Amino acid sequence: MGLQDDPFDWRETKDGQLLITRGGRTVTVVRGQAAAALLGKLSRTDDDGAQQLLARATGNYKRGNERA
Repeated sequence: MGLQDDPFDWRETKDGQLLITRGGRTVTVVRGQAAAALLGKLSRTDDDGAQQLLARATGNYKRGNERA
């Protein structure tokens, strides 16, 4: 199961927080300057790039045990 099969979703709240979800569950909440920077990057990238950025923001990125 990869990012194509089970992608991350995200939404911005009124107070500038960024909620990152996967599979219907909230994985992490990014706040403050980090949220603003991530939102800027998300607005300038495509869907595949957005998935990579969201994976990095959650810490679930290339642990070395991914299966093909």
